[in-house]
Amino acid sequence: MGSLNAALMQHGYAILAVIVFLEAIGVPVPAAVALLIAGGAVAHGVLQAQYVIGIALFAMLAGDTLMFMLGRYTGWWLLGLLCRISLNPEACILRSADSFYRRGRTLLIIAKFIPGINTMAPPLAGSMNMRTLTFLRLDLAGAALYTGSYLLVGYIFSGALGAVTRGYDSAGRIIGWIILALVIAYLLFRVWLWARARALSAVPFAHPQEAARELATGAPVYDVRSHGYFDPKATRIQGSRRLDPNALHQSGAEMPEEGRVFVYCTCVRQATSTRVARELQTMLLGKNVRVTVIQGGLRAWVKAGLPVEDVPPEEVASLPAFE
Repeated sequence: MGSLNAALMQHGYAILAVIVFLEAIGVPVPAAVALLIAGGAVAHGVLQAQYVIGIALFAMLAGDTLMFMLGRYTGWWLLGLLCRISLNPEACILRSADSFYRRGRTLLIIAKFIPGINTMAPPLAGSMNMRTLTFLRLDLAGAALYTGSYLLVGYIFSGALGAVTRGYDSAGRIIGWIILALVIAYLLFRVWLWARARALSAVPFAHPQEAARELATGAPVYDVRSHGYFDPKATRIQGSRRLDPNALHQSGAEMPEEGRVFVYCTCVRQATSTRVARELQTMLLGKNVRVTVIQGGLRAWVKAGLPVEDVPPEEVASLPAFE
């Protein structure tokens, strides 16, 4: 216990600040655990309560304010980046935005306790034009509730800190097995993704250059993104048409009777465009139409130096806004 106390006295405040800040900007680190330990350290006199509270609040507010300002000035780009790990990032954005907007501004007060919305709330508030002072007031209340709750629990149950220290060796072995299980689970997940991709191989893919040659002969190309049309500065493949992936059967899009149709998106592993291609194949069953996904989507198209155009203003969806 003495070595732990010494480590906390020497580096405790800095460690707490870094962990809380990193969680606030979306890095998956256990800020709640750090706050619990800090609360226990305060109970044992290792750390000073006023410094722990002040540092935790400042670090969380700093991270949240950074995300708020990035959301304000980058719009939906940052939200897309935060959702990149999702198979369907546009669905991730739309669900988070809808949840945040429907529940109102006061969701910021409890956002830290809600997985999936805790990191998204500050940039959503920025993207939706929430006033800065309003955000700071609500976020301060939420940060105080979150940090205070875990610090108080850690303080009340501070005796568990000594038990954890005494059982460090046993806990270390348990954690080792947990890490091994997580690694195996991750590898199995990658195998499943590979098998799933193989199962979707019936959907044909085309490199951007091949698609560009086909488009030059009049083949239609559809932009099946969702979130891309929430950004006023959005671009798309030149000559492409809008096709909402969430309303294919209500879109009324005219499809050719034969030939190739190209679709593209910007999500990981072309998940959205692959899904749309499969649904279109079902809808066009009986017609001599081949739906093809552009490999790499819009990013690969731009990287290849192929022509793009701005999304027409009338097709840009109105962002929900608080002001």
